[in-house]
Amino acid sequence: MKKVLLLSFLMMFVGVCTISAGKKEKKEYRYEIMPVGVGSQGSTLIKVFSYAKNEKAALELVKENAVHGVLFKGVAGGNGVAAQPALVKPEEKAAHEDFFENFFENGVYQRYVSLSSDGTASPDDRLKVGKLYKIGIIVSVNKADLRKYLESEGIIKKFGSIF
Repeated sequence: MKKVLLLSFLMMFVGVCTISAGKKEKKEYRYEIMPVGVGSQGSTLIKVFSYAKNEKAALELVKENAVHGVLFKGVAGGNGVAAQPALVKPEEKAAHEDFFENFFENGVYQRYVSLSSDGTASPDDRLKVGKLYKIGIIVSVNKADLRKYLESEGIIKKFGSIF
């Protein structure tokens, strides 16, 4: 009897593990953003520090992290730049989770960001933090066009809209 109960329990446990293993894991974003200055009309210059297992991977994440930060975190004020709130409110993000997953997975975000240098980090912006590399690059995010796109897709309300 004890063996049957133990076997039943083990089968339930394995089933739970299999089900949870089949679920899609959400991507974790780990980065830091600091303002650098105001770019051309409608864009903002920010320095993004990305974390990854190697330098190349960290450099590849910089653009994605920059757009993610502008969308969901905003940019703190400093260096003569006013604080900029996030473009997307938490409830808008939650309501359009599939849209944002597609936006990042399919590289749509790349239309709104560019490196402001040749993509190399200065020696002061290359750090080894534990087992990860922390690489800082200055990028330009075209907030005006990004906002227009999100408004046209019905993700955020039009600027100045009451409803």
